[in-house]
Amino acid sequence: MPRGKPNSMNNYGILLDELGFDENFMVQLRKICFEPLCHLLFPELSSNGFDSHKVFTVDYAEDKDTSLNFHFDNSEVTFNVCLQADGEGGELYFGNSDGKNGFVYSHQVGRVVFHRGSQMHCVLPLVEGKRRNMVMWMRNSSIRNRLCPMCGEKPQLEAVEYGWGDGFTQTNSTVI
Repeated sequence: MPRGKPNSMNNYGILLDELGFDENFMVQLRKICFEPLCHLLFPELSSNGFDSHKVFTVDYAEDKDTSLNFHFDNSEVTFNVCLQADGEGGELYFGNSDGKNGFVYSHQVGRVVFHRGSQMHCVLPLVEGKRRNMVMWMRNSSIRNRLCPMCGEKPQLEAVEYGWGDGFTQTNSTVI
């Protein structure tokens, strides 16, 4: 089976589309389950709807990745659900790298964290055991077509199919 890295920072995990979760299933999951919550929590980021996403798992274990440096996500809104949490450590820390004015979130199986993709965060060191999460990066091309959230420049656009790409979309198809 093909096996790409889940993202540029995690070495262990799976891209769900490589497991056969087709795009239509993920689009419907995003639209029916996640977008209504995002409209309530982050109306300025989701008012035009999300038109692309990336879904993957991340695995943390003593013999794999054990932490993740400060970063922001390549998304307008991130959905992060804990699938497995057997061990100690590996919490999410939201805040600045100086450790001031932030907060720690301890994962619990079945619990979800929604946050702005631009929110700086890190994964604190896993002390023992393992943790697995499923993450969906939801993207809104009407926002990111104006300014790339990663480099701060105006992006050059190319046509993509609905729901695919890194969110810089100039879609040729109708929004579902």
